[in-house]
Amino acid sequence: MRGALRPILALAAGASLLAGCTTDSGGDEGGSAGPVELSFWTWATNIEQVVDKWNSSHPDVRVTVSRQSQGDELVTKVLTAAKGGNAPDLFQAEYQALPTFVSNDAVADLSDFAGGAKEKFADGVWAQVTLGTDAVYAIPQDSGPMMLYYRTDLFQQFGLTVPKTWDEFAATARALRAKTTSNFLTTFSSNDPGWFAGLAQQAGGRWWGVAGETWTVGINDAATRRVADFWGGLVAEGVVDDQPMYTPEWNKSLGDGTLLAWPSAIWAPGVLESVAAQTKGKWAMVPMPQWSAGENRTGNWGGSSTAVSANSRNAKAAAEFAIWLNTDPVATEALVTAGALYPAARDAQSGPALAKPPAFMAEQTDFYPQAKQIADTAVGWTWGPNVNVAYQAYKDTFGKAITDRAPFSDAVAVMHRTTLEDMRKNGFKVEG
Repeated sequence: MRGALRPILALAAGASLLAGCTTDSGGDEGGSAGPVELSFWTWATNIEQVVDKWNSSHPDVRVTVSRQSQGDELVTKVLTAAKGGNAPDLFQAEYQALPTFVSNDAVADLSDFAGGAKEKFADGVWAQVTLGTDAVYAIPQDSGPMMLYYRTDLFQQFGLTVPKTWDEFAATARALRAKTTSNFLTTFSSNDPGWFAGLAQQAGGRWWGVAGETWTVGINDAATRRVADFWGGLVAEGVVDDQPMYTPEWNKSLGDGTLLAWPSAIWAPGVLESVAAQTKGKWAMVPMPQWSAGENRTGNWGGSSTAVSANSRNAKAAAEFAIWLNTDPVATEALVTAGALYPAARDAQSGPALAKPPAFMAEQTDFYPQAKQIADTAVGWTWGPNVNVAYQAYKDTFGKAITDRAPFSDAVAVMHRTTLEDMRKNGFKVEG
């Protein structure tokens, strides 16, 4: 399947085209004799401690870590190295960047080596490394299932009930504003496209799809418009704030109780501890509100995988390491304790490293058991080859919609059109 998602597109500022494609240097379909040296580009915290465990127990295959930046910088660096035939054997790949690596022939198809790895992961996570094909382009490493965080003390103070549906969420936002003009239930953030993508996933959105060499773009689908209109309506009513996340103002609002809730992901306690340390012990986590009563689904916000370079001459050994790193109990426990990652592997989500809740939310003793149940409900999702274009369009159009007080569904339409036109301009066969 490698090469079927062409043409060649770089995920970098401006989404510029590369002049040519990567040369496949072969690979180690049958394994190699003698000691093997593997290079691994990654940004994961303290990953060296995990790799040391592999090296001590696998003397015939030694992995050397090269620490890198993440995001577009790493994508560009990997693509440049792949084009020159000197890419690392393995590299960490965010899920949304994986289609760009695939369309540039920068990753190996691991389907011959992945074995039973699929059963180790929730279907929604596995779908992000297969792109809807029979190929396996990476091994999931960490995931970001979304859930709702709320201030227990302030909910009690204002007599609010934790919402189980989005209709109840809207009613709670209105009820709060009827009691106070100083507080909001939460904010809509026009600078967080990954957050909005996770909300669209939960609602059943399908922003990209691929069959053979033909892509589809569905950002303007009914599910995504529903999410946009829901939040746009709350902002227009004035019952939800419209300040972006990760600003000094947002940090202050979380710390002083101006904002009572945050639809976020598994990693939220760490953020809350860093920006609102004085609220420790005052937050609780519950499943995301559902679009229909009785549903049980969520989206993902964030996460990454371990990919094997198409340049690697030791693809089999590299795949074995990638599978070990992300499924072996020794490795996944170290990823949690040393790397502070939430593992994608199902068994690791209930492993000993997650026996206690995050220190910031120590009172919620069922935090990780509940998180595991939520993670299993994450829906499948296929990322496209120009996520950066879609994300930039989100920031531009939603920010303008808030300023102009325009319908959010109009912003989704512009986002869709911008993404579709960019793919066509860059030579993709695409429907939308």
